[in-house]
This record gives sequence, C-alpha cells and structure tokens, in this order.
Amino acid sequence: MNSKPIKIPSPDHPITITPARERITVTVAGRRVADTREALTLKEAAYPPVHYIPRKDVNMTQLQRTSHQTYCPYKGECAYYSIPAGGKRSVNAVWTYEAPYAAVSEIREYLAFYPDRVDAIQIAVEG
Repeated sequence: MNSKPIKIPSPDHPITITPARERITVTVAGRRVADTREALTLKEAAYPPVHYIPRKDVNMTQLQRTSHQTYCPYKGECAYYSIPAGGKRSVNAVWTYEAPYAAVSEIREYLAFYPDRVDAIQIAVEG
C-alpha cells in the first residue's frame, strides 16, 4: 500500500510543461554533459522554471547514479545522479522522474540539473 500522498496539479498548484525553443547545454569541469534542442520547460506553482533535457541528449557516461531519492506528491519518486568530474559540488546534481505521475508523464526519460551544482547551463535562442 502506498502511504505517500498523490496530488493532481490544479489552479492552486499549477504545473505546465512546454517545449523549450532554445538550445540548452550543460557543462561541468570543462566538459559538455548535455546538449539539446529538445528540452521541456516545466513551470510549477511559484518555483523557477526547470529545463528537463532528454536522456538521449545527455552524456550518461559522465553521470553516476546515487542512492539519494526524494518524493514529490505531484511528480512521484525522484532519482539522482552525481557528476564525478565536478567534485563535491556536483554530488546529486541531476534528478529524474523515471516513472512520473500521469499529469507530468512527458518528463519520463528526461533529466534536470541544479544550476548551482554545474559550471553552466547555457540557453541560446537559435533561429
């Protein structure tokens, strides 16, 4: 039995997911860890927008899965990765919802990066 609460986005706690129109790159220790033109932007309530990058556009060989986990009642169980090249600052720098709840199912197979745990998240408008 799941004792964790499951909440549905609502006008009191809205969540929207839209395609990002920009090219997004993530670098750590001089290495490009991610490069995509297919990111999704998740806007949740009053939180800052978060760019989710498709797993296929992330160099997964530079990430290391950790045992750290968290739970969001709107999105589900969250798993984490560290970026060893970034040292202590990049521990649990990346998160992912591998089986997100239906309301946010678009972010399955996507990863997000904490801006303060990588060297740069660059967003470039192209076109």
